[in-house]
Amino acid sequence: MLSRLSEMIWADWIWFPVGHGWDDLKDHDGKVFPKPKDLWATIPIALCFLVIRQIFERTVATPLASLLGVTDKKRICAPPNPVLEAYFCSTSKHPTQSSIESLSKQTGCSVRQVQRWFRQRRNQDRPSKLKKFQEACWRFTFYLLAFFAGLAVLVDVTCYSNSFFSLFFQPLLPSQYWYYMIELGFYLSLIFSVASDVKRKDFKEQIVHHIATISLISFSWLVNYIRGGTLVMLVHDSADYLMESAKMFNYAGWRKTCNCMFTMFAAVFIVTRLVILPFWIIHTTLVYPLTLYSPFLGFYFFNGLMLVLQVLHIFWAVLILRMVIKFLPGNEIVEDERSDKEETESEDEGADRELREKSKNGHMQNGHAALNNNHSKRD
Repeated sequence: MLSRLSEMIWADWIWFPVGHGWDDLKDHDGKVFPKPKDLWATIPIALCFLVIRQIFERTVATPLASLLGVTDKKRICAPPNPVLEAYFCSTSKHPTQSSIESLSKQTGCSVRQVQRWFRQRRNQDRPSKLKKFQEACWRFTFYLLAFFAGLAVLVDVTCYSNSFFSLFFQPLLPSQYWYYMIELGFYLSLIFSVASDVKRKDFKEQIVHHIATISLISFSWLVNYIRGGTLVMLVHDSADYLMESAKMFNYAGWRKTCNCMFTMFAAVFIVTRLVILPFWIIHTTLVYPLTLYSPFLGFYFFNGLMLVLQVLHIFWAVLILRMVIKFLPGNEIVEDERSDKEETESEDEGADRELREKSKNGHMQNGHAALNNNHSKRD
């Protein structure tokens, strides 16, 4: 049963054009070709990336943040309140007005104080500026190194063959092997660390992007579309390190440097993702094979993933242009449209101090500090 299912999944007609199959990818005459079992190496590589990242953030990113002047604003913690905490954790972080009024009656707090408590509690869960800087620094370092590695692979492959898009049956070079394994291992590590990474407004789109990228890299490896896959990874890395550097300077408060890096990123992103990728790479993978072979399932799958990435690129291009429009006229610092901004709490410091003082004095009502309703009315 299992062997028959395996034969159906790996049938030649699914993955290759008519007249070709897995036998064409067997090593011969000193030529080496990609093998499905090679992909297992990416799992330990991904785990190594997770370890290296922790070391990097502590020994490199944190000192660099201090050097650049990255500082966190002191946050006011929400005073302990079991009723509000239970609602926050189990029901909603953003209660409706009717829920706020109900919670106000349950706790004896004013509506204003319940709203303030939820605002402060939400701010507690938001990642610090240092954490954001550490993540951006780590990604910047990888994307920058990966970009130059991709250029080296591009030169290596071009020197080996005159046609970079001689698809399907070109032998595998050692530089391509390591480039693929490291890139795929890195994207797997992003999936493994998604629970602890900074969550932005485009979190779902990022997950779709990571899954599509991993599927695209893995599939292109399986059926030896490695030359097209190499170009796709190189195009992505060419812009990503500029975005991460802009974030780093943003968190450090270097306004002009941030704006400069972001402008460079926007230009490179639009050229590579909205021009080179669709009108050169996707056009080549979509049109060139049809001049040689009839369409097959693998052809549709590969180009389908490419189109998914292109749709995401258009989505992010809209966000990028919105940021460019915002900061160019007034020369203001760039803010990431995807970031969840911290809610202001300066106006709440006095009320929060009152809550703490009364909690310390032991004025308790229904398990929480009794509140001065006359004072709350002045809010």
